[in-house]
Amino acid sequence: MAKAVFRKWQALAGVFLAWTLAATAAEPLSSADARWMRMPTLYGRITAHELGLVINTADPYSVAVGEYYAVRRGIPAGQIVRVQLPLRSSLTREEFLALDQQIRSQMPEHVNGMALAWVQPYAVDCNSLTSALGMGLQPDVCSRSCAATRLSPYAHYFGARPWIVLGLRPAMQLAARSVPAAKAMIERGIASDHRLAGGSAEPAQAYLAATADRNRNVRERLFPPAGPVPGVVALVVQRVRSDTLPPMRRTLIYQTGLSRVPTPLGGEWLPGALADHLTSFGGLLDKPVGEGQMNILDWIDAGATASYGTVSEPCNHVQKFPHPQVLIQSYAQGVSALEAYWHSVAWPAQGVFVGEPLAAPFAPVASPVATSAASQPAASAPAP
Repeated sequence: MAKAVFRKWQALAGVFLAWTLAATAAEPLSSADARWMRMPTLYGRITAHELGLVINTADPYSVAVGEYYAVRRGIPAGQIVRVQLPLRSSLTREEFLALDQQIRSQMPEHVNGMALAWVQPYAVDCNSLTSALGMGLQPDVCSRSCAATRLSPYAHYFGARPWIVLGLRPAMQLAARSVPAAKAMIERGIASDHRLAGGSAEPAQAYLAATADRNRNVRERLFPPAGPVPGVVALVVQRVRSDTLPPMRRTLIYQTGLSRVPTPLGGEWLPGALADHLTSFGGLLDKPVGEGQMNILDWIDAGATASYGTVSEPCNHVQKFPHPQVLIQSYAQGVSALEAYWHSVAWPAQGVFVGEPLAAPFAPVASPVATSAASQPAASAPAP
């Protein structure tokens, strides 16, 4: 049964991918011509019961943030793996393979996603570490970094058990510029849970900012129309321009395309906010503030809860960056920040995912019956 449903999801994913490729080849659409794409229904959500946590015992930041996260999110002790890694931006291939093997051998089989409690390392060769651990290392990326990379199997899957079904664990780094900043990010994620599930007196806003930077503005053609998100009572899309930004209130999603985004970044942020900018090197997490292209940790400093950026030159393929409509519609269906971001990137090899993985503002509140069932052992046959 699970395989039959999975094949159905694959067919739906094929429709989505065909639409994406067609949109990529087209000229930018005006806001009047924009349309919402059909997004398949997502089933389930990764919670603390299915999230693994990896702590680098050689890194004081990792120990402090990891232990704090384990307590605040209630990560079971059996789902925490402690490793020793060098404190530098990139692992060698041999170091990565040893890390990957240690996680695979020690992480329980029911774990379907991972939180990595550190800032560095964030890369291996020209791959991001989150993607290499999540879906496997792609050794040829450095020799052809502007070429297409492997399609993420997660783009073909819409359940909450990717490890069981795909052999893939989406990963996200609990990265911030300091331990206090990381703790604040974690608290924003926790505060976001279920916050918008029942609607809101004042809707959250998804700001999609077009720019004059032709090379980095390629996602504008993927922007949905302005106005309420179909079927979602608490989220409204605002199509804006980066050079004439309005006062930004109740920001839940902010996407744009610039090497440096004008400040202030986002104005009033809601807990669980997602923000990213399309540029080549936003994922170099060790870059100081103000040096070179804007670091995605600037979004975390500003008040966002999760972000995404690339660690090696990707060129401006939209498939290598979060798809605005997929990100918005996934998040609005109630999945976590980890899942929404991973659903939205078709070719994630070069991109690092950072933030609080379990933030889920649209997740419905579990009923007492569902909560009781969730505490029981899983059935022997995997569900989709």
